[in-house]
Amino acid sequence: MQTKILAPSSGWLELAKKYIEAGEVVAFHTETVYGLGANAFSDEAVQKIYALKGRPADNPLIVHVHRDYDITRLIDGEPPYAALLRSAFLPGPLTMVYPSKGKVSKYVSCGLDTLAIRVPSSPAAQAFLREADLPIAAPSANLSKHVSPVTARHVYDDFNGKIPLILDGGACNGGIESTVLDCTGEIPVILREGLVTREAVAAVAGDCGVYKMKEGERPKSPGMAYKHYSPRCKTAYFPRSRLDEAMACYEDEARSGSPCFLCESAVCALLRGFETLDLGGTPEEMARRLYLLLRKGEARATLLIGIEPSEHGGVMAGVLNRLHRAFGVET
Repeated sequence: MQTKILAPSSGWLELAKKYIEAGEVVAFHTETVYGLGANAFSDEAVQKIYALKGRPADNPLIVHVHRDYDITRLIDGEPPYAALLRSAFLPGPLTMVYPSKGKVSKYVSCGLDTLAIRVPSSPAAQAFLREADLPIAAPSANLSKHVSPVTARHVYDDFNGKIPLILDGGACNGGIESTVLDCTGEIPVILREGLVTREAVAAVAGDCGVYKMKEGERPKSPGMAYKHYSPRCKTAYFPRSRLDEAMACYEDEARSGSPCFLCESAVCALLRGFETLDLGGTPEEMARRLYLLLRKGEARATLLIGIEPSEHGGVMAGVLNRLHRAFGVET
């Protein structure tokens, strides 16, 4: 199969729709990361996503719709706070989990009685979803456990020859996946942290919890697996208080390999003479650069050494969640 990368132009939407209607999988841009999309009503198409990614069969998918799509076709009611949250944050990097009517393929929710729905703000995503005019099941467009893609080239690197089309909307400016919010209870509960923070949700809904997955429990949301977003090189991870140990680790690897640090700007300034990848100085910069630099790191380093950022609240909760999973850090 030939994999085409097409930038927005006349004819690309019609081609994408033809592939979707034929049961194929199409990669598309969102404001967070690229998605690997298929018709959510089709068992066969949804199963293709799992097969292509090598995704565990118990890891549910998110359904993407355009801003005017009537989600009452798909969900079985909602609490009053959900409408307030939609008004405040959508379209945008927020996924909301509702009781499901069971209208989409059973493979989307992996047997759960809920459905995760997202309305991305990316103009390219909105154009694609409006043309398709049906729910598109889509995880991130990367091989399972690999670093999520924030450019069309990242998708191509993982799926060249395996999917027919990548819709190139440019680099993703959000950089980490959407916040996933359980809206089936009395208060919203964050299942996966992201760019929409707990504090922001609580300010609109009045309260917001954060879910902690128990050992042996089935995932309620994508991104809850322990090891995830991982670069294809050796990794090590240190708190900033153990920077001396991290530098010793670097020097040891440098005897036979090519180590590199991944850290925030303030730490990079302390590591002159060492190879570094600069995450930036603000939570938003670190979110935007994280996956891009993890992909760069795996291409240039035999050992990627992560240093824990100093800030932890707000958007950084989502960044740290991805860092810890990428480096296999138990929290």
